[in-house]
Amino acid sequence: MFDFSTFTPWSLFCDAGVIFGLLLIGKICRAKIKAIQSLFIPPSLIAGVLALAFGPNGLGWLPLSNNLGTYSAILIAVVFAALPLASPAMKMKEIGSKLGPMWAYSQFGMFFQWAAIGILGILILTPLFKVPEFFGIMCPVGFYGGHGTAAAMASEFGEGYEEVARSLGMTTATVGVILGVIVGVLLIKIATRKHQTSYVTDFAELPNELRSGLVPEEKRDVLGKATVSSISIDHFAMHLGLVIFAAYCGYLLSDVLLKGTLNIKGVPVFLTAYVVGMIFKLLLDATKASRFVEQKTISNISGTATDLLVTCGVGAINLKVVTANALPLVVLLAIGVAVTLFMCFYFARHLYKKDWFEKAIFAWGWWTGTMAIGIALLRIVDPKNESHALDNYAMAFMPCAPIEIILIWSVPVAFKGGWLLWLCVGYLVLSLLILLLAKKLGWWIPKSELKAAK
Repeated sequence: MFDFSTFTPWSLFCDAGVIFGLLLIGKICRAKIKAIQSLFIPPSLIAGVLALAFGPNGLGWLPLSNNLGTYSAILIAVVFAALPLASPAMKMKEIGSKLGPMWAYSQFGMFFQWAAIGILGILILTPLFKVPEFFGIMCPVGFYGGHGTAAAMASEFGEGYEEVARSLGMTTATVGVILGVIVGVLLIKIATRKHQTSYVTDFAELPNELRSGLVPEEKRDVLGKATVSSISIDHFAMHLGLVIFAAYCGYLLSDVLLKGTLNIKGVPVFLTAYVVGMIFKLLLDATKASRFVEQKTISNISGTATDLLVTCGVGAINLKVVTANALPLVVLLAIGVAVTLFMCFYFARHLYKKDWFEKAIFAWGWWTGTMAIGIALLRIVDPKNESHALDNYAMAFMPCAPIEIILIWSVPVAFKGGWLLWLCVGYLVLSLLILLLAKKLGWWIPKSELKAAK
């Protein structure tokens, strides 16, 4: 219906206009439709579904080009470049002494979900349904990693597999968000009835702004403080420039220097963007210029890129790939949900002496959908952040973040090298070693103490 045979700056402008328009429609739906509010479906997901249904991969009614998948790859580089810039200085001594159980839970969950589901996929789904070996691991790619990880990893599988990997990853990420919300709300209702929550005793106590997403005037937060005078440069423009320039330098490092000049292939842009962002962060801290970088503004830029990423990622799903793999995909998702439920709630009971459910429900939302879903679920059971679960997670996850980057990079490399199964086994061993370390350091709570606590 629309002619996108030649891509011009106006094509990009039109794509941006449609995408932002869909986000606004998604927000209106969240604010007005009770069913969407009760399920806590994010507007970016609604926008993505609309882009999929009415865009080039659906009915073709919307004037969108076929570049949504490319936009996803660019946006994930922006998100990863912003991560270190939005982080406070890491204090390893504090992490080790106070946040050990939180770190063990986070790092174990990362390794175990990817390893367990990946191994089951290779041993069961690949021989049973004749799907590629990476099929199983695309569930944790979508669940734990989300749409951004699916976009980042898919481009590294190489020709012949990139579109399949992207569509599977985006599908599991989309289903993960939906399941994360629906199952999470159901688990909260059950937990409040069983008196397992520490700060909320009735699900009906939930503030209305969490349902509609519209914050009343007396509860509105300040988005950030201006650190530079607008006479010289706009505060937001400087921060946006810092993030985009870091992502661009990551692109130059990956595609121009490593791939083009040194002929080193397989290093994704999101990884080099993260490295450049980390270098920028170290330089800013060393020169004390970081006091002029407002972390909340950087986080807002990252959040905007993430919303756009979800919309573009879902809109870029190839429905033919999904329908062709419908049966093994359903089996895979069932395995993924079972593994994640066990991982989140069984091990939370054994690693947290206080507020175990609050921390587990946050992990469930994060490890099936996104951190935003985890935060939304956490705010239901802990609206005033009395458990400090989010603060502690942010600190404890810092040493996990670089390992996650390595994990994302290693999977397509292992698949192309023919040793993906051994990689998954290695990550499974690492997850078990973390549990052994937790027991040795006294972080593990034995069953006898759990029974006594009841």
